[in-house]
Amino acid sequence: MSFIFEYHEPETYRRKAKIISVAMAGQLIVFGLVFSQLLVATFGSSLWLNALGVFFGLLATSLTFAVLRERPWMSEMRYVWQLKHHLSRLSGYLATLRREMDQGNAVALHLMTAYHQGMAQLAELNGRTLDDDAELLGERARIRQLREERGLPAQVEGFDPHDLAAFKRS
Repeated sequence: MSFIFEYHEPETYRRKAKIISVAMAGQLIVFGLVFSQLLVATFGSSLWLNALGVFFGLLATSLTFAVLRERPWMSEMRYVWQLKHHLSRLSGYLATLRREMDQGNAVALHLMTAYHQGMAQLAELNGRTLDDDAELLGERARIRQLREERGLPAQVEGFDPHDLAAFKRS
């Protein structure tokens, strides 16, 4: 299954992320307290029962958000979770992808472009600036140059994570 880059309004994403984080924390607190109180009232006071109640609260909160994550109002959150997952996978292959890109591998160039594009989008969505690391800036410039030399557009629409199977994890 391919990953396609989507545009999401950064302000909308940040607002929803804050609301959902507060809701998750509040729900965890309420469920943890309710389950702890039920267990203590039923079986007597114990540190382990309180911990078990908190665990049940965490489980109930996780299940609730697992059901809600497919709702349309969670689209930005779902997209960012997927983006982070794919960027994490790509980062495990960076050394190999860099080496292969320098040797002229078109798939590695495509994946490196997707990695840097995803990192830029994630920074934008989170309201952060990209690192001013000279090495990363140089790498982005090198990717841009290689893509121009090959007549490729500066950006990619997405990538297929299965393309990573051709490379060794670094």
